[in-house]
Amino acid sequence: MSYIPTLKKKYTEVVVPALKAKYNYKSVMQVPKITKIVINQGVGAAVGDKKLIDNAVDEISRIAGQKAVSTKAKKAISNFKLREDLPIGVRVTLRGERMYEFLERLMAVALPQVRDFKGINDKSFDGRGNYTLGITENIIFPEIDIDKIARISGMDITFVTTANTDDEAHALLKEIGLPFKKK
Repeated sequence: MSYIPTLKKKYTEVVVPALKAKYNYKSVMQVPKITKIVINQGVGAAVGDKKLIDNAVDEISRIAGQKAVSTKAKKAISNFKLREDLPIGVRVTLRGERMYEFLERLMAVALPQVRDFKGINDKSFDGRGNYTLGITENIIFPEIDIDKIARISGMDITFVTTANTDDEAHALLKEIGLPFKKK
């Protein structure tokens, strides 16, 4: 028997029946699910120092458990000393087993590390059922060794779902276990 992440098992056994009952879906296929998680980090200071991109790729790769890639500028902006095709960010897309494992680590280990944590904001939905969570410090992840990093940087974590509305996506993420703020 192959390995199934705990969160994936929870999704099929607990979340699907709960959402099916709440929204009166006729089929299991109508129930929204998370298709991918995208971790993105902008490294604007990389215009002056190329090593910052390599450090960011290494850090994000360790956090995600998958190799990250650098993103390049699409157009030149002279005010920011930015030229076209200059690396200015890092991203990684997680799907399948790795996605569920990362989500579990995020909820169980990383988010409780945030100082004065009262829950995540529920206002960051995009209108199409996707949610973006901004993290200000990458040191909340245990994979990052505080002594070895040059500067603390933030990142955006986007949860892409098959939900049609923000309400359905909010219900899905809350049911999976993301700690939203109490109203």
